[in-house]
Amino acid sequence: MKHPLRTARITLIAAAALLLSACASGPPKPDVDYKADHDFSQVRTIAFFEESGTVKGDNPLQLSDMQKDRINTGIRYALGQKGFTLVADPAAADMLVSWHLVTQFKTDVQSHDTGFGLGWYHGYNRYSMYNCWSCGPRTEVTSRNYTEGTFIVDMIDPRLERSVWRGVVQSRLSGKQMQDQAQYNEAAEAIFAAFPPGP
Repeated sequence: MKHPLRTARITLIAAAALLLSACASGPPKPDVDYKADHDFSQVRTIAFFEESGTVKGDNPLQLSDMQKDRINTGIRYALGQKGFTLVADPAAADMLVSWHLVTQFKTDVQSHDTGFGLGWYHGYNRYSMYNCWSCGPRTEVTSRNYTEGTFIVDMIDPRLERSVWRGVVQSRLSGKQMQDQAQYNEAAEAIFAAFPPGP
């Protein structure tokens, strides 16, 4: 039996848009962690980590080249706005940037008060024509399946060969495709707003 969400056509442009999409209230605020004793003041050049752009989890669809390009372009823009230079050669970079997406199927269960309901017992007696056996408030329970995505951006120190800064955005995914590069740029700026970390 197929999982109900496996039949849904979830485009990864929307999945990756956890980070790189804007909504009416703006991009979601990232959760940031970093190595407190690391010196970020010497970082001038940044390159993409070779294994950046992977998708794992319950719905590991593959990103197209166009989708990856939009995400990478947004990241380049945001880091450029911070004064960093993006270089093609990782060996020439002070730091490496890597992003990946993890997806997970989930179910949202909600209950709603639908008001008063009447349940009737169709039995006649001498006191009333019918007896009410369940007059009172009714609660309706609904469930909805969805895919939750976690978009993770790591800044890796190539000398230490480990991440020294991480930004994480978590959100429900939709199937709406997004092609406006300005929205990717805005969302990338939001996640890198706290990079480099202040004193």
